[in-house]
Amino acid sequence: MLRLVLDTDVLVAAIRSRFGASSQLVERALSGSYTLLLSVPLVLEYEEVLTRPEHLKAAGLAVTDIEAVVTALIAVAHPVRNSYLWRPRLPDPDDDMVLETAVNGTATALVTFNQRHFVPLVKEFDCRVWLPSEALRFLQNPTVGILNPIKE
Repeated sequence: MLRLVLDTDVLVAAIRSRFGASSQLVERALSGSYTLLLSVPLVLEYEEVLTRPEHLKAAGLAVTDIEAVVTALIAVAHPVRNSYLWRPRLPDPDDDMVLETAVNGTATALVTFNQRHFVPLVKEFDCRVWLPSEALRFLQNPTVGILNPIKE
């Protein structure tokens, strides 16, 4: 089964627009269409970022709504113990925890809008980096052959 790590920016997009690829990826995680990989640091990052006032206001949600979404994701996710830390590798320290979850969880792909930071690591860690639309396209039709749509 496909094993994905969703960067925090994907969750932000999902709560801000319920009709985009990011939101559909969250819905598919909740329905078990793929294995969502989560680590404790990544969950804490989700909660911290998603409960920022600007995101709550833009999404029209309350902190309790975000807590419910994160709790639901935890319930369906495969837990990843970051037994090996890969930091510092990336310009943004918060990206390191996403990378560590993907590598320690042997993710098929890391899903992010932040392509420029993660793509250089594709060869080193044998983990694909997909945009949400690419991950959704693969979930809709696994035979499309987009094993690594990003140019390395």
